[in-house]
Amino acid sequence: MKSFIASLALGAAAIALAGPAAAGPAPKEDPGAVHSYILLDRTGSMSDIWDEALGSVNAYAASVGEADEGEIDGQDIETDVTLAVFDYQDGMQFDVLRDGVKAEDWHNVTDDEASPRGMTPLFDAIGRMVNLAEADKPEKAVIVIMTDGLENSSRELTKDGAKAALDRARAKGWEVVFLGAEFASFDDAERVGMDAAKTMAVGKDQLQGSMSALAKKSRAYGKGEEATVEFNDEDRAAADEEGVKERQNQ
Repeated sequence: MKSFIASLALGAAAIALAGPAAAGPAPKEDPGAVHSYILLDRTGSMSDIWDEALGSVNAYAASVGEADEGEIDGQDIETDVTLAVFDYQDGMQFDVLRDGVKAEDWHNVTDDEASPRGMTPLFDAIGRMVNLAEADKPEKAVIVIMTDGLENSSRELTKDGAKAALDRARAKGWEVVFLGAEFASFDDAERVGMDAAKTMAVGKDQLQGSMSALAKKSRAYGKGEEATVEFNDEDRAAADEEGVKERQNQ
């Protein structure tokens, strides 16, 4: 009996010395996911560029879900897109045209779904979009605000209320960018706390290209390859920002 117990003790000691059994390959880190929230100005002044604006939203959805050349198979990310349009006509109008649609399931938005009209309740729309994102609780989010005009008809939020909403979004680590569609005045963007590196004027004919490029930045942020989403000199040149500024000053 004593020899049996001694054998057990020796066996246990050998196992302890050998350490834990060799583990299998470590699981790949989840590269994460990103949810894009596009807030599109549907006011009357957008009429001349409405087709280009809708085309740019569709281009964003296509690009954010498309792997870049050289991306390794198996390291793709989930990308969802929400699109809301806004205006003020007989009250605040805020319509969610796409709600958390996976990029691969996106079907193009058309002018049959929304047409330009009314005035610009920008602060109210910002508040509603942030509330929508907060209800979804994504780990990573990019909020894209596209407008061609300044705030003129909000009733729910002041600039301080809109800034507080965006501050909450930024505090969660979400990215917020502001695009002027053939529009170069960023007074409202500055009033709600937007950094200049996250605002950009975009020419009518460059909307689709700029939104596709922004989608790739959003994807890189979602994968953890970039910490932020910002516009550089190359982005601004491709967007014809200087041309927009010259046209706006005429």
